[in-house]
Amino acid sequence: MVLRQNCYSRNIELANTIIFQGAASFVHIVALIMTVIMILHVRSKFTAVGRKEIITFFYIYMLLTCFTLLLDSGVIPPGTSPYPYFSAIQNGLTSALTICLLINGFVGFQLYEDGTPISVWLLRSISAAMFILTFLVSLATYMSWAGLGPTRTVGLFVVLYLLSAVELAIYAIMQVILVVNTLQDRWPLGELSFALFFFIAGQVILYAFSTSICHAINHYLDGLFFASICNLLAVMMIYKYWDSITKEDLEFFGWHQAKQLGSQGSS
Repeated sequence: MVLRQNCYSRNIELANTIIFQGAASFVHIVALIMTVIMILHVRSKFTAVGRKEIITFFYIYMLLTCFTLLLDSGVIPPGTSPYPYFSAIQNGLTSALTICLLINGFVGFQLYEDGTPISVWLLRSISAAMFILTFLVSLATYMSWAGLGPTRTVGLFVVLYLLSAVELAIYAIMQVILVVNTLQDRWPLGELSFALFFFIAGQVILYAFSTSICHAINHYLDGLFFASICNLLAVMMIYKYWDSITKEDLEFFGWHQAKQLGSQGSS
């Protein structure tokens, strides 16, 4: 969704090319690198619960970061014909990311077998459906279709902001219940709290204080830079949270393997 503000950070000229939001674009590139590292770490945990499901979350985040980089850096300039479509894709990926995280929250309760085709494709199908819904609503809002328009944004607000907020709240509540009822270690609650803190802080900085920050530091940075950092930290905390609640699975797997090897050796 396009954010209108009165102050923007300075542009950067690199190889005769003007790059918008240079600092924020750098953060997006760092986010892509960190996401690759997190995906590799998740893939190395062969026995962890929800391994395939959480990887889908990081793939969507990586794709979202790529489109955000294209829009923020000015590769797709505002006012051009492709811009509404790329912005609609960005909004769709945002909705897909939040619903994907919510469904990942159910995996820990073992309501169904994780890692199976049913589990993985259910996650992908629902995420794709939310992507399509938000993409179409966004495009209709930008193009003034189906009774929507730039001055009639209630539909876009509902699917992009309200639904996402509800999904994140449900996810947070479910994870608190999961940790309290199934784990002896309470440290994952701290990581979950940090994830929520960074996400909320990023949204507040972006929508409430971006212009003030921009004027205060003479257009060198604006709220988008700090919001991008907060979003990255929130995703990293989600990874740390998932990693911490799956350590017990790996420890049990290692103990079980050692016991089997010991039994074979004694026989």
